[in-house]
Amino acid sequence: MIAGDSLSIVMPVFNEEAHLPATLDGLVEAVADSKFDAELVLVDDGSTDASQEVARARIDGRIPLRVVSQPNRGRFEARRAGLGAAEGEHVLFLDARVILEPSALQFVHDHLDGARVWNAHVHVVADGVLEDFWRLLAELAWPDYFDEPRTTSFGLADFDRFPTGTTCFFAPRSLLASAFDSFRSQYADVRLANDDTPILRAVAASERIHISPGFACTYSPRTTVASFLRHAFHRGTVFVDGHGRPESRFFPYVVGFFPLSAAVGLVALRRPWVLPASLAACGIAAATYGGWLGRPARDLRTLALATPLYAAGHSLGMWRGAYELVRGAAAQ
Repeated sequence: MIAGDSLSIVMPVFNEEAHLPATLDGLVEAVADSKFDAELVLVDDGSTDASQEVARARIDGRIPLRVVSQPNRGRFEARRAGLGAAEGEHVLFLDARVILEPSALQFVHDHLDGARVWNAHVHVVADGVLEDFWRLLAELAWPDYFDEPRTTSFGLADFDRFPTGTTCFFAPRSLLASAFDSFRSQYADVRLANDDTPILRAVAASERIHISPGFACTYSPRTTVASFLRHAFHRGTVFVDGHGRPESRFFPYVVGFFPLSAAVGLVALRRPWVLPASLAACGIAAATYGGWLGRPARDLRTLALATPLYAAGHSLGMWRGAYELVRGAAAQ
């Protein structure tokens, strides 16, 4: 590899054989359209499907491929393993459901002199209400960026006001290695650890993180009610690990959630109708907020229908996170 242009793409995979062909085709095209000397480090995190075989067949020598296999330890440990195996000066974390825009890597390469750390602008495939909810969630959570997508950057002071994630994230390998070494999950089970917010907060403490529509990708979300609820539950669990810390802008929401939801639960024990009514109220409140912001009718419908499902899954996940905090404290 040429030192200044060497790139390792680290991809954690757990039962993603259905999404890998499109993801890998997009990756190969983006690498070919860039000046990077790239390798793919695919970390099979205990898959029980044919993810490895599909990856090998699809890559078929188009870029160097190394497969790292491990028992299922979660995305944090999968990324750490891939980072340890990577040889490039730069690393791109890329999830198996993400398709890079063809010009994305060349855009980053053209800006390396002044910007070494990049978080991708993520487009969400939104063919239905459940899929569209993930787009809306991002746009409403981080209006500082999504109200006016542009090439910009943020540091530690405004970290929580911009979208961050390791879904598609580019940085020097040494910087990421340092951030991973400094991270300590509050959970005893690292498979449930927040695998992006604390890591990227540590990165932002060293270098500004850049974001731009020029470095973009497309994400395919879950499409069934069951998978939507599982994902919401998982996000609630990792949310507590990532934002149940005083430095997070969302820390007051984490603290306030537990007494409020506990009160609702206690009332619901005597009046069962309170629980579905509370979830319906979440949908009404979300749609009302969207209307106040001037969102189109399609967005209001999505918020009204999907928010109750998300609130149910995310809330249960946060209580799982509270349980993991107790377990983690007891294990110390």
